[in-house]
Amino acid sequence: MSDREHIAPTRVNLLRSRKQLAQVEKGAELVRRKREALVGELFKLARPAMGARAEIAKQAGNAYPALLEALATQGALGTRAFGWPSRTVQLTVRPAFVWGIPVAEIVERGPVKRTPESRGVTAAAGTVSAAAEEFETLVDLLISAAAREQQIQRLGDAVARSTRQLRTLEQRIEPSLRSRISWVRSTLDEREREEHVRLKRLRKPR
Repeated sequence: MSDREHIAPTRVNLLRSRKQLAQVEKGAELVRRKREALVGELFKLARPAMGARAEIAKQAGNAYPALLEALATQGALGTRAFGWPSRTVQLTVRPAFVWGIPVAEIVERGPVKRTPESRGVTAAAGTVSAAAEEFETLVDLLISAAAREQQIQRLGDAVARSTRQLRTLEQRIEPSLRSRISWVRSTLDEREREEHVRLKRLRKPR
């Protein structure tokens, strides 16, 4: 449905439409600034994240061959036996906000790596212990990167959402309002010209 079908071409509606256009332009500017700030925060996290991912990939390249060696030496059942008893790594997480975007921060965490004594294994488990150490290092890196990765994902989603909002304001709502204002103003001008001609005819002596 076009504006001509549901908007009366009056001066009140012209003023109202101009006010709405000003609000939309102001809103678009605020969204644009927010998006620029979010992109800036995203770039701040991007470089450390790339370094962390490279380090994780490198450590994974060390851990999995060590696991294969342990499996070849001890077998699947023997390797699994050295993993008992299982344990839980405790993390303390607190909520935080980046430009109004909710994220999480790890403020405290329990140790991941264990000493040889705490493993309670024999010397025969050398390959298993080596694999365990490699994977503990890998887990430690993953935990360190987890909060940053979540922040990157949240900020990326927020940037995409702001982009969609800005596109809607600039490419749909703003052009629609400008078209409405142009049509109402044109209609009012035409009416004013017609009224002027009518009055001129009435004033003309007969």
